[in-house]
Amino acid sequence: MKKVILVYGSIAGVIVGTMFFVTAPFYDNGTLNFDNGMWVGYTSMVISLSLIFFGVKTYRDSYASGVVSFGKAFKIGILITVVASVIYALSWEVAYHTVSKGFVQKMEEHYIQKLKEETKGEAELSLEIEKMEQYWIMYKNPVIRFGMSVLEILPVGLVISLISAGLLRKREFFPASEKI
Repeated sequence: MKKVILVYGSIAGVIVGTMFFVTAPFYDNGTLNFDNGMWVGYTSMVISLSLIFFGVKTYRDSYASGVVSFGKAFKIGILITVVASVIYALSWEVAYHTVSKGFVQKMEEHYIQKLKEETKGEAELSLEIEKMEQYWIMYKNPVIRFGMSVLEILPVGLVISLISAGLLRKREFFPASEKI
């Protein structure tokens, strides 16, 4: 079980973590922005975490004689998610200090501009900007930033783990192929 978790979690984590480095130039040239970039980020999470399904299936077919309970499948899925999430957060820490330097500042400016467009009164705007500035101060703390990065991807993995466990607990769902 450990091997399946580490292999599939590491591959998923590397795929989603690499996206920070692949997409960074697209923010610089204007192809991606903070609105459509979110879709790219979460799409890459779903694609990479689809490996949860294949990890659970590998465990079921290769180590559990073609049968796995919902609980065991969910446990494997969630542990794959944890491994991928840690790699994702570590990747963001590296990108934050290298290819994405200034990204957070640009994001802060973007959201302040959106607040100015959406907020009705000057008092409300000042209050919202003050809240946001407190958030950015907290975000400078690497422990908080790491935790927030993990919390970005964890819910996606939770959902995929639940779906995978629900489907793969059924022996007849994508059964192991017969070896010739």
